[in-house]
Amino acid sequence: MNRKLPRPFEIYRHFKGKDYQIICMARDADTGEDIVVYQALYGDYACYTRPLSQFLSETDREKYPDAAQTQRFQEISAPEEKEAAEACASVQVSPKSSVPKEMEEPKPGEADPALLAFLDADTMEEKSNILVSIRHRITNRLIDDFAVTLDVVIPEGSVDVRYQQLLNSIRMVQKYEIERSW
Repeated sequence: MNRKLPRPFEIYRHFKGKDYQIICMARDADTGEDIVVYQALYGDYACYTRPLSQFLSETDREKYPDAAQTQRFQEISAPEEKEAAEACASVQVSPKSSVPKEMEEPKPGEADPALLAFLDADTMEEKSNILVSIRHRITNRLIDDFAVTLDVVIPEGSVDVRYQQLLNSIRMVQKYEIERSW
C-alpha cells in the first residue's frame, strides 16, 4: 500500500495510543535514508526520529495481536486544508452590524481590539474563538502579534497557511491544557 509522506504539523497516533506531531522530514547524512522527526504531545514533549519505512509500516500483528490500528502511525489530523475547511464550515457569517465590537477593524492609530481581547482571554478556547471570528480580516501582522503573545513562531508563508498553523498551535495547547490555579 502506498501511503503519503508525513508533513510538518500533521498529528499521528501511534498504535499504542499516544499522539505525536511531525516536525520535519530529514535525510541521514551517511546512509541517505529518509527519517521522520516527530514530537510527543504528552509528558516532556520529547522529540524522536524513526526511519520513514518504519514510520509508515504496519503494526506487527505477531508481537501486538490486540492492537487496534493496522498502521504503526496513523494520521489523525492534517494542518492546512482539512482543518481550514472544517473551521470555515463552522463559522456563521452575519451582517457587520452584529459583529462583536472586539472583532471590528481597528481605527487608525489604535491597538487592534481583537488583539486586546486575545490578550485578555483566560483560556485557549476563548483565544481560538477570537482567531476564528476575525478570519475574514487576518493579516500577517496580526498573526505575528498573536504568535508573540503565545511565545510561538509561525514560519513565513501565505496568510492562509500561517493562520492555520497559528490556529493549530492554539488548538494543540487547548487540547492538552491542564487546569492550573495560580
